[in-house]
Amino acid sequence: MSTTAVHNLWTTAAQPLDRIPAPHIEYAQLAPMLIVVGAAILGVLVEAFVPRRSRHYTQVFLAVVALAAAFAAVVGLAVGGYGTTKAHIAAMGAIAVDGPALFLQGTILLASLVAVFTFAERRLDPAAHGERVDSFAAQAGSVPGSDSEKAAVKAGFTTTEVFPLALFAVAGMLVFPAANDLLTLFIALEVFSLPLYLLCALARRKRLMSQEAAVKYFLLGAFSSAFLLFGIALLYGYAGSVAYARIADVVDGTVQTIDPALAGTMGNDALLLIGGALILTGLLFKVGAVPFHMWTPDVYQGAPTPVTGFMAAATKVAAFGALLRLLYVVLPGLRWDWRPVMWAIAIVTMLGGAIVAITQTDIKRLLAYSSIAHAGFILAGVIAVTPDGVSSVLFYLLAYSFVTIGAFAVVTLVRDAGGEATHLSKWAGLGRRSPLVAAVFAVFLLAFAGIPLTSGFSGKFAVFRAAAEGGAGVLVVIGVISSAIAAFFYIRVIVLMFFSEPKPEGPTVAVPSPLTTTAIAVGVAVTLVLGVAPQYFLDLAGQASVFVR
Repeated sequence: MSTTAVHNLWTTAAQPLDRIPAPHIEYAQLAPMLIVVGAAILGVLVEAFVPRRSRHYTQVFLAVVALAAAFAAVVGLAVGGYGTTKAHIAAMGAIAVDGPALFLQGTILLASLVAVFTFAERRLDPAAHGERVDSFAAQAGSVPGSDSEKAAVKAGFTTTEVFPLALFAVAGMLVFPAANDLLTLFIALEVFSLPLYLLCALARRKRLMSQEAAVKYFLLGAFSSAFLLFGIALLYGYAGSVAYARIADVVDGTVQTIDPALAGTMGNDALLLIGGALILTGLLFKVGAVPFHMWTPDVYQGAPTPVTGFMAAATKVAAFGALLRLLYVVLPGLRWDWRPVMWAIAIVTMLGGAIVAITQTDIKRLLAYSSIAHAGFILAGVIAVTPDGVSSVLFYLLAYSFVTIGAFAVVTLVRDAGGEATHLSKWAGLGRRSPLVAAVFAVFLLAFAGIPLTSGFSGKFAVFRAAAEGGAGVLVVIGVISSAIAAFFYIRVIVLMFFSEPKPEGPTVAVPSPLTTTAIAVGVAVTLVLGVAPQYFLDLAGQASVFVR
């Protein structure tokens, strides 16, 4: 063939058959996520260009401003009607802008803002070599106990990278409950998981335990991501699409056109059931539901306590948001298949978390098992499959996240020579040594137990009522029994603090800076307001409970 013929072939093939359409992105509606991502990238540049002495204050300022601005953007969208009448699918079908997404994003941003205050705390440990120190390793890359670590401590280094890492995690969490196709869901999962694996390894004290926690979290997290990805592949084979609406249509049988490339698999129920189960497994791992909970106590205990509080609050909100959207938007046609499974998981999660927590002797492990039991209570609201079920879960997540961050912030204050005194025996008599700190912690424990006039009671009442109206009365009975079991170990800690003799060599309570004080005060305020006058927030959650399809 002559060169001209080849040339002609090439030019013919290269003719544009049709112009590639430019992507249409609604930047204003994605503003909360874009602000946080932009600030995280700026934080990385701060690490590169700002002198070490000024980095800490620059990063704290940047993180706080970004989270506050992103929250303002969420409020602006909600006021503009994007949670109700103008709810729609943005970013070429990748992101849903609707009530549940905005409510959960607002909750994640507020919880993260309070958590950043605990990250920035630098007054709890005694100053080392004339420099104030925070909860994070002086130099993350140095081997624990090595000469390079000692030199870094002596030089007064601090790992200020924790702030951009936290912002990247928040950015992923904002996308996770709003994702409207399975690939966006997976990318968001990785964007928020990878920074958390790193943050877990950065404790200043007990470095080896912290690194062990991070490795466990990373390995088990990688397994859960693999389950999710395999489930996505199977659902794509079943529906010929990763978009939520398209999968839902194929499940309902409203789509008759079959993609010729997928003719052999489309509509194959085995793919749907196995794929759905694998995706649920990946999400239930992030939620910390039994039997996918084994990472929770080890990671909560080993991670730096500010990170534990951030992770326990914000990750749960994001993961439950994604779980709700998957079950209510993608798989409502499979309700008869997934409800019995979720029933079983909710029951073993409630009972398992409550019973195992009784045996714990470490306050952080106790709070970890308590968070597992709470995941079971929230699942009761998920199972309701009614708008009330969605609104009750949204309200519970709002209440739970602030109680959790507040409780872990209090844990950072109780210290002995080795750092935080987390063994329960050391908390004996704390109420006599520091009545205010013990009283605040008692408020959080009563909220976890679901005692009236705390946010925990309002949240539990809402999810149990929704579950009962959704026909899950047996689940409510088991939930109440689990709450009673859980109340035992919360009350036990309160009795230990107020009615035991303080030990002479017991821990001291560090005086925090205004940052941690603010975090704890916000936690107490939210706990009491949502307990005494929850109606406004229940109505808000009710208005925000409709998913856009």
